Amino acid sequence: MTNKQPRTSLSKSLFLKGLQCPKALYLHKYNPELRDEIPASLEAVFQLGTEVGEYAQKLFPGGTVIPYGELSIQEQIKKTEDEIKKGKKTIYEASFSYDDVFVKVDILHKGRHEWEIHEVKSSASVKDVHIDDTALQYYVLSGTGLPVSNAFLVHLNGEYVKNGDIEPRKLFVMKDITDDVKEKTDFIRSNINSLKTMLTGDMPEADIGEHCATPYGCDFKGYCWRHIPEDSIFSVTGKFSKRFDLYRQGVVHMKDIPQKFLSGRQRIQVNGTLKKKDFVNPVAVKEFLDSLWYPLYFLDFETILPAIPLFDGTRPYQQIPFQYSLHYLENETDELKHTEYLANPMTDFRKELLEKLLGGIPDNACVLVYNSSFEIQVLKYLAEQFPGFKEKIETIIDNVADLAIPFRRMDLYRWQMNGSHSLKIVLPALVPELSYEGLEIREGSIAMDAYAAMCRTKDKSELDKIRKALLEYCKMDTIAMVRIVEKMREVI
Repeated sequence: MTNKQPRTSLSKSLFLKGLQCPKALYLHKYNPELRDEIPASLEAVFQLGTEVGEYAQKLFPGGTVIPYGELSIQEQIKKTEDEIKKGKKTIYEASFSYDDVFVKVDILHKGRHEWEIHEVKSSASVKDVHIDDTALQYYVLSGTGLPVSNAFLVHLNGEYVKNGDIEPRKLFVMKDITDDVKEKTDFIRSNINSLKTMLTGDMPEADIGEHCATPYGCDFKGYCWRHIPEDSIFSVTGKFSKRFDLYRQGVVHMKDIPQKFLSGRQRIQVNGTLKKKDFVNPVAVKEFLDSLWYPLYFLDFETILPAIPLFDGTRPYQQIPFQYSLHYLENETDELKHTEYLANPMTDFRKELLEKLLGGIPDNACVLVYNSSFEIQVLKYLAEQFPGFKEKIETIIDNVADLAIPFRRMDLYRWQMNGSHSLKIVLPALVPELSYEGLEIREGSIAMDAYAAMCRTKDKSELDKIRKALLEYCKMDTIAMVRIVEKMREVI
């Protein structure tokens, strides 16, 4: 089996990469060793796309799959041709090549007279890049002589609510984008030619810019951004629309940014970074601490966002809590206590989680969280799903206090925070003896993926290992809040 093709050959992904940045395409072809390390979270994105794609096939059941793992490109194209000759009406991952461009069509379906392209996306809306993606497929299929009448963008319906078995026709939106796709024909042809020509010459000159992250993050950013110093204009957090304008004028380092472009908080960050200087507003910190009361409960949720709804009453990408950690102090001198919950995989755990949570938080408790919008959103979702508990949940929401506020406002700032108010950054800056570094799981997206892995594995030892890592991570989030509050009290 071989997939060797000329260096100037393109695929869907390579064409879109070239549209975003010709230099990235060139590097992919000639210097792939310069690519950034692929983050673990990207694997979850690929898995998600595969899951949604396979579910979309239920819209046109009974089709034939053209596999790509075990077949060469030429074999995939030949098998597609064979299935069409056999009279097959629906083909998944149909493969074609024209003008030295190879594409795979998620769902190729024969309508009354001609074929239809159905491009499946895991998003809940149509984006410009989706049009380009589908237009390339239309160009290639039309070039091979296959009669194509329509092109559809199939995406998730964000308003769909599961009630019983999943209904594919309601789960997905099928948007006819034929006119948009046909209008792109000259654009597609022109860019194919220009990208192929580019690949026959030297690496193109392309400076960094907004295109490095739009519409997709570039996997050669580390190489292209290697000239940017650590304390650069791009390290300044918050809204700062002039970054690239100033960069193009030669302003790269923090120290060279005109003060008029910086907000008050950005000035605190820049001054703190350049002078290794901390900042504290003791009055504001004291006001925040005085707003808390006992019993004091420190709460953190971990959630999943399944693209395909798992439970009745849920929509695509609904935040569903599967775990929480709760540290608490009954009074100022009380010993710190802890309770937690982690759902068993492959069960509808929502009511059990909620009942345990409500049983563990008294009505008069101050509930301290980090970034309250997230926890409040989760609590409101639970109230919506279980209206019998709504009054109790609303009491908790009314008693929520947000520990991120003083750090978002930079009332207490350590220069090591680099302008961030993330809990993962604030903790080691304030409490250096405590950090996430030694943990198996260090961020929420990985926790989400870990729970998904729990649901897939049948290996008990692997299950126990993931469970232990998840419990340690979520517990760290709440003990981190406890220690930060202690440090805040020391500061004032």
